Amino acid sequence: MEEEEKGEGISDFSSLPEGVVAKILSFTTPSDACRSSVVSTTFVAAAQSDIVWDSFLPTDWEILISRRKPSNLNFDPISSSKKGIFFSLCDTPLIIDDGNKSFSLDKCSGKKCIMLGARELSIIWSDMPAYWTWEPHPESRFAEVAVLLNVWWLEIKGKLSCKMLSPATTYAAYFVFKMDERRYYGFDIVAADAAVAIVDGECCSSRVCLDPFLENAPPKRRRRTPCLRRNPLGNSMSRAKQPQERHDGWFEIELGELRNNGGDDVVEFFLKEVNCNYSKSGLIVQGIDIRPKVSRDLA
Repeated sequence: MEEEEKGEGISDFSSLPEGVVAKILSFTTPSDACRSSVVSTTFVAAAQSDIVWDSFLPTDWEILISRRKPSNLNFDPISSSKKGIFFSLCDTPLIIDDGNKSFSLDKCSGKKCIMLGARELSIIWSDMPAYWTWEPHPESRFAEVAVLLNVWWLEIKGKLSCKMLSPATTYAAYFVFKMDERRYYGFDIVAADAAVAIVDGECCSSRVCLDPFLENAPPKRRRRTPCLRRNPLGNSMSRAKQPQERHDGWFEIELGELRNNGGDDVVEFFLKEVNCNYSKSGLIVQGIDIRPKVSRDLA
């Protein structure tokens, strides 16, 4: 009987002071804190506490928001609640570093998400108007996107300091793009090579398909020949990773994963297709999105 009474006392968290409950919730996750609100009125109040939500914010969040344009902020860092700041950073990516990167938080885990805009990437021949053009796009978070006019050799690279990412976290990098449906071609022939690599460290590579309409493209956009159909490179398209449509209307393809263990490492991203003798056109590049894998696991 005495043991049962002890068990009941330990399990009745709603009888604990609000500050103690808030401290307990600060060791959980944003998802857990939100779900705890249905337990009792004590948990409702505790789940709103700055103690809880300050623990979910990255320690360097104030430094990161200081790298934005002065007007690009929809909360007051001083007077806003920490919960309000957290969800603002989840729902509205901040454009930082001269408009070439964005910073946001994963809503499930509170981990940092970084996106490199097209201007932050190294795109071969992107400074030559005969091959690429730079244009504003109404659906891009960045001021400009890179639009492919015509190339045979496609090579896109990017890099990022791991200090900008959350430590002890597994990330995936996604190439974010669209196709100009009026004039794209040349992406249905061979798969592209993709890789995510820590400089002087581990590398994760894969083959990816950049044609989001591979099975439904009009015949006039098909550039295959009987020779290419028999070519192992051409056959690899069906085995390559396929693009997925995002909630914002863009497409993305996973380039690879990395484990960020902290430190001064630099991660590099690669995407290239240099094996095809056909030209390519119509690719619209927004950037490379680096976000925690846990985001997919908990969604």
